[in-house]
Amino acid sequence: MDIETIVTRGLGNACHLIATDHGDAIVVDPPRDAWRILAVAHERGWRITHALETHVHNDYLSGSLELQAAAGTEILAPARGGYAFRHRPMDEGDSLDAGELRFVARATPGHTPEHLAWEIRTLDGPSSLVAVATGGSLMVGSAGRTDLLGPDATDELTVAQFHTLRSLATLPPEVRVLPTHGGGSFCAAGPADDRRTTSIGDELAMNPLLRAMDEATFRSTALAGYGPYPTYYREMAPINRAGPAILGAAPTPPLIGPARVREALAAGARVVDARDRADFAAGHLPGSLNIELVDTFASYVGWHVPFGTPLVLVMPEPAVGSGVEAATALLRIGYDRVVGILDGGVDTWATDGGHLGSYPMVAPGAVARETAAGTPSAGILLDVRDDHELRDLGGIGGARQIPHGELARRLTELPSDQPITVMCRSGARASVAASMLDAAGFDVRLVGHGGAPEILAAGGPFQPPVPRP
Repeated sequence: MDIETIVTRGLGNACHLIATDHGDAIVVDPPRDAWRILAVAHERGWRITHALETHVHNDYLSGSLELQAAAGTEILAPARGGYAFRHRPMDEGDSLDAGELRFVARATPGHTPEHLAWEIRTLDGPSSLVAVATGGSLMVGSAGRTDLLGPDATDELTVAQFHTLRSLATLPPEVRVLPTHGGGSFCAAGPADDRRTTSIGDELAMNPLLRAMDEATFRSTALAGYGPYPTYYREMAPINRAGPAILGAAPTPPLIGPARVREALAAGARVVDARDRADFAAGHLPGSLNIELVDTFASYVGWHVPFGTPLVLVMPEPAVGSGVEAATALLRIGYDRVVGILDGGVDTWATDGGHLGSYPMVAPGAVARETAAGTPSAGILLDVRDDHELRDLGGIGGARQIPHGELARRLTELPSDQPITVMCRSGARASVAASMLDAAGFDVRLVGHGGAPEILAAGGPFQPPVPRP
């Protein structure tokens, strides 16, 4: 058995391409940009015959239909998933034979009700279990969270997840574990390890959720690890059930001039500026949102831009190459309406008579001195880290805290007549929040490089963690 694991770091996901000795390959949980998977298979000389889905994904759009359209791949998916497209419905005990391998569906509800894991068995001689593709049930160091379908389903799914993990814990310790979600995924109940594969034995040694022997311990450990997740999640499952539109290849957004940008804005488009936070602070289109083109780009667009909004992109150079990268990241979560890239960037906009906004950046040491001295002219210090970070790590004395994911609906809590200095842990989330405040007309300063740790190290007042209830 030969396995290639293809990682989408920005979403914390991995799909697994499993080849047989006949040159056929089976892929588990492919992402929407499945031409990446086809390229790997072509390079290895494999033909992708089947795509196996473990569950209805909440964090990205599936690429199984892309594979079906491009290569005639047959899709096997949970029978209770409610899928509307052509597929072979599978449930507990159903199997697929491919070369010397047998893939057996194993019901593993918890992360979602219909969830399946896929046992991988060899047929050479006595059947032997060698691996299990666990999707969003068991992860490296963690497990799938059970609250994504809403509070009414959380209790039932949490109980189901406990029993699923107890069942998986009975598998032989040498069995290889191939999860879909991993480090960086908001689908995990607490931090998941950056490793993309593991074994049952390793997880029994280090995973607190797999080691929990009673339901109460599991529940308290799992629920304590739940942080916020992006708002676009609620859009993914219905599209995955219906089947995402087939694209065939990565799009290349066109270069557009200022006149076309103005037309798009008048029609309801939003400008997303993917440049470095310092470049954005120095000059940007008014009302634009600063989300840097790093691994988390798509997740933060999906968190802060309403689903279905047309997008105009301002890109770092080279604009076309970075634009393709951005558009590919966005299509993975269904943000397909990219109008184009501003040709020539902010310089072209300014030359054409467009106004540029700006705001200052401030160093953590200066914020520490102002906060310790209670300098009135410094205005409000806004901490946009998440609640669980303040519970675990503490905060900055005198700071006001609004998690970045809640900021858009809580702007009225902030005074409009004082400057607001925005900080987080490293500057990444603060840069997004500062651009939101700037677009709303607030007087903003950004702690763009560093954040709470550096402010505290420079003498800023410490606010102890709030004990968990």
